[in-house]
Amino acid sequence: MPYRLIEKTQFYYELHGEGEALVFIHGLGASTQDWEAQVAFFEKKYQVITFDLRGHGKTDKPEEPYSVQLFAIDVANVIRSLLGERTVHIIGHSLGGMVAFQLTLDSPELVKTLTIINSAPAVILPRMRDHLFFYMRMINIKLFGMHALAAHLAKLLFPRPEQENLREVFIKRWSENDPKAYLNSLRMFRGWNVMHRLTEIKCPTLIVTADHDYSPITFKELYTKLIPNAELAVIKNSWHMTNLDQPDALNVALNNFLEKHSGIIE
Repeated sequence: MPYRLIEKTQFYYELHGEGEALVFIHGLGASTQDWEAQVAFFEKKYQVITFDLRGHGKTDKPEEPYSVQLFAIDVANVIRSLLGERTVHIIGHSLGGMVAFQLTLDSPELVKTLTIINSAPAVILPRMRDHLFFYMRMINIKLFGMHALAAHLAKLLFPRPEQENLREVFIKRWSENDPKAYLNSLRMFRGWNVMHRLTEIKCPTLIVTADHDYSPITFKELYTKLIPNAELAVIKNSWHMTNLDQPDALNVALNNFLEKHSGIIE
């Protein structure tokens, strides 16, 4: 299996196809596996790179404080290790979107385009129940383990009766998470905010939101307007895991965006 040792951490990665590079960054508790539909679609025209973030999947899980800034450094190091100083198209989902924002702000020379899927440039917990939701998730993991959390989340993320297979796959994959590494990753959400820096993003940007995502479309519209060269795409009949519940619609939206900003001529 392909690994790269970077700053004493072994990162698992996969390379598919040839051409301009697309780098997909998965969300909290996810891994390279969740990009299967995107890899199959885009490897025909691009070089597709997926990898497991620190604390996730087959990558090392050091017991140390995690941060979005650290994850962004990891992504930059993985890109440079695999591709040198080539610019890449960055696509991030959820936590991966937060990391993608941070990477684009801290290492803009690496990013040709930016795509954010069901994410935000800040973690804002304005209400007491938001704080309780955050802490209850941490407590539930400690008391009942990852499988119980996965089963609970699966019902929220894939609520339709015909999504039973997606629920089963999600539960199986999430149950494999290391609880300590997951909690380390969850803690880094608190207080992270780059909203005030969005005007610094100069590359073409696509903001993708599901119509049933955690945060409302109006919030995505608000921060899209703060990015100089950004556009918004809404995926209908989708919840937070758009790459799993509406992969075809996501692939079309992303492909249309990339065709405008890549060197590929159809």
